[in-house]
Amino acid sequence: MDGAEVDFEKLIQLQELDNSLRQITAELSDIPKLIKQIEEKIKADSELVAISKEKLSQNQKKRRELESEVKDLKTQIAKFKHQLNEVKTNREYTSLVKEIQDTQFRVDRLEEEIIKELLAADDIEEEVRTANLKQKNDQEHLRQEIEALNQRKKTLEEEKSQLLKQKEELVRLIPHSQFQLYQSIAKKRGGIALSRIKDEFCSICQLRIRPQMLNEVRDCSKIHLCESCGRILYIDLSEESGEETEGSSR
Repeated sequence: MDGAEVDFEKLIQLQELDNSLRQITAELSDIPKLIKQIEEKIKADSELVAISKEKLSQNQKKRRELESEVKDLKTQIAKFKHQLNEVKTNREYTSLVKEIQDTQFRVDRLEEEIIKELLAADDIEEEVRTANLKQKNDQEHLRQEIEALNQRKKTLEEEKSQLLKQKEELVRLIPHSQFQLYQSIAKKRGGIALSRIKDEFCSICQLRIRPQMLNEVRDCSKIHLCESCGRILYIDLSEESGEETEGSSR
């Protein structure tokens, strides 16, 4: 150390600023992920609408094909019936009658299929309406969520900028060696460089602090590191004085 008195108050302020910056940075990093998730929901709604519309389109296409086939078969039946007036033998007549019956049977089967497709179309059209309504309702709500997240991002960026300025000003007031030590410990200890002594114990790792070290930390004469977790130890003197006042009043 450079021999300067330890200003634990400023180191504590620095720790608080770093904690706030870390929280803001984490929230900022989450926002793009949240927006992407919302955009995927919007995309899923759009795909649901597209799928239901495609189903309806396929249903309509199949009905047109069936109706066209029925029309062709009915034309064929009419042709066969016309030929009945021109046949000269019973065999030809019987053969044409069978052709008419077989073709009519095919017409009946195809018309049954058309009815099925018409009934299915009612369900598909309802599916399209439901998908459209869901998309409309969801997109309005989801886009509001995206707008809120973008606004939150803007607010957090402004807060972060202010905190960085405060940190820059604060760092200038802390002796260089003390700041370097703080930085080194914070890097190794997940951003937490300081640990408050509470009831003679390190509040993070719960190691009991020796009486001599307690006095030296209390006097702010030098920096002491916890012998277990390696963090800078400090005592909340205002809390201690409050406890002493409370004890004397009793």
